[in-house]
Amino acid sequence: MLPFQLVYSDEYDLNLGEHVFQAEKFRLIHDRLLRERFAQPSDFVAPRTASDEDLHLAHDPEWIAKLETGTLTYHEIITLEIPYSRKMVNAMRLMTGGTILAARNALRDGVGFNIGGGYHHGFAAHGEGFCPINDVAVAARRLQKDGAVERIMVVDTDVHQGNGTASIFANDPTVFTLSIHHLNNYPYEKPPSDVDVNLDDGVSDAEYLSRLGDALIPAMDKFKPQFIMHVSGADPYMEDQLGGLLLTFDGLARRDRLIYEAARSRKLPVCITLAGGYAFNPHDTVVIHANTAKVAAEVLAVPAA
Repeated sequence: MLPFQLVYSDEYDLNLGEHVFQAEKFRLIHDRLLRERFAQPSDFVAPRTASDEDLHLAHDPEWIAKLETGTLTYHEIITLEIPYSRKMVNAMRLMTGGTILAARNALRDGVGFNIGGGYHHGFAAHGEGFCPINDVAVAARRLQKDGAVERIMVVDTDVHQGNGTASIFANDPTVFTLSIHHLNNYPYEKPPSDVDVNLDDGVSDAEYLSRLGDALIPAMDKFKPQFIMHVSGADPYMEDQLGGLLLTFDGLARRDRLIYEAARSRKLPVCITLAGGYAFNPHDTVVIHANTAKVAAEVLAVPAA
């Protein structure tokens, strides 16, 4: 039995059909972790759907009402880049509830893991890039609203800059946003994070890890967070359709380890969401995300000295 829970529901599937966003990956990650006997059925816990009160902590009520009633404009749907449906909205709300649950679990267990989430292109009043709801921002604000923690650091390692998260927390000194991403890639307008690590085309393991460590460790020491939210994209992978970087399986696992060891040495709880992954071979995306869970178990499940 794992020392932390894996938050998951079969209803996470966005039902997108033949879309570059491989929404079936959530089920495949769940199945792989069971098949490899990394996890047992009892290690998985189902979330509750995020309430309107939860969503309004990070989103304008008018935007949430549009999602609920299906009254998005043509421009809003085009910007979202995924088909609108009731099932899609329900899945997003459920995954947001999953990130809230994973964040609360992290406070209890030292690590919380949502097999989903990481929708960092969601802005307060609109969605972009497959992200109608920013579950990371909602969960961070939920913890703060509950009085659980005050100072939160978002460490975003998706290949695309976390523009929605940066925008939502732009004037909030209690949330520090760090994004390491491919510069010449979506989104083309990048609201500044507290720290943006802009990577050129074709950066591989060694440079990536060096740049991440050079940014992360000083930021942690200066900001002194009480809680880490890791947006753990699989899309810096060298065979990703929407990428531009050249990280290997090993490099991505070392990325996760770097972050988790830095958190563990400071006795910081970590909430993990999975974010993007669009490998030409969907199996590769599943392997990368499953490896993130394994690294979290190796590093974060061990008590800090």
